[in-house]
Amino acid sequence: MKTLVVAATKAELTFFYQHFNLPDGDFVESKNFDLLITGVGMVATAFALGKHLSSKYNLVVNFGIAGSFDRDIALGTVLNIAEDTFAELGAENGDEFLTISDLGFGENHYTSKTNKSINLPMAKGITMNCVTGSEKSIKNLMKRLNPTTESMEGAAVFYASKQLNIDCLQIRSISNYVEPRNKDNWKIGLAIKNLNDWAIAFVGEMN
Repeated sequence: MKTLVVAATKAELTFFYQHFNLPDGDFVESKNFDLLITGVGMVATAFALGKHLSSKYNLVVNFGIAGSFDRDIALGTVLNIAEDTFAELGAENGDEFLTISDLGFGENHYTSKTNKSINLPMAKGITMNCVTGSEKSIKNLMKRLNPTTESMEGAAVFYASKQLNIDCLQIRSISNYVEPRNKDNWKIGLAIKNLNDWAIAFVGEMN
């Protein structure tokens, strides 16, 4: 049984590739783990996992950077996203939002599942098609879901893993605060370094 490491982009695992001397590919197989680069967003993630996820894996780990709604969390902090929600999946009913669960068409909320001890702060994530960048949207999401972080893939990885009953973790490093878009405030380099340091240590223990 192997672990499947999943990320949206190679850039998010650049030092991981270097440390394990992995070839430059979107799907890389090694002795104790395989690495899958899905592309950005839920659709690309679902398609890539549909091609490669199978019962030969006993754990899926989704690594990536994320935005934080909580400004008490320092940029660069690595978090264990214990639960995640498809925030936009549903229907508007005037000013009310009806989730896909409310509509009776499925689930929109998923949780991590593992028997491994993860020594990281736990957080609540949301998964978006459109990254949040207006005060109105931030206010609405905080009121409705009160998330800690947002990404564009997390809940899709949880979803796919649950369909095959495979344990799944989502580990995210904070690159920016959720606010009107301002690249000058981002710390992507720090977030990627800290994410890779944790990923290398975690996966290295399995080798």
